[in-house]
Amino acid sequence: MGSPFKPEGYNTVSPYLIVDGAAGTIEFLIRAFDAVELRRFPDPSGGIRHAEVRVGDTVIMIADGADGWPPVPSHVHLYCPDVDDSYRRAIDAGAISVQEPVRKGDEDRRGGVTDAGGTTWWIATREG
Repeated sequence: MGSPFKPEGYNTVSPYLIVDGAAGTIEFLIRAFDAVELRRFPDPSGGIRHAEVRVGDTVIMIADGADGWPPVPSHVHLYCPDVDDSYRRAIDAGAISVQEPVRKGDEDRRGGVTDAGGTTWWIATREG
């Protein structure tokens, strides 16, 4: 059998967020969603050239914007065990509310927040 095509424990597809303030985004993910920082590569100016965090079973890649790679607002959906707790923790970690958790036309109770780096996190818990 050949060499693995991806690192062990990584998903085939991972979000890659180019943000304004990658260090702050990493801290937000740790505080709000119990992320674990896997690795970080600084750039010469002290920013983050590349970093990786694990949230649940997913690796999220993050970098600061740079020349030719400007920050891009993104939306990421995240399932969590308790959407109401995660929503409160996200707000406490500095996020701005987009939508308080509510159940609409499907089995998910879902809410949304936007972090300081410009990413909107849609967080949900399956209820039925």
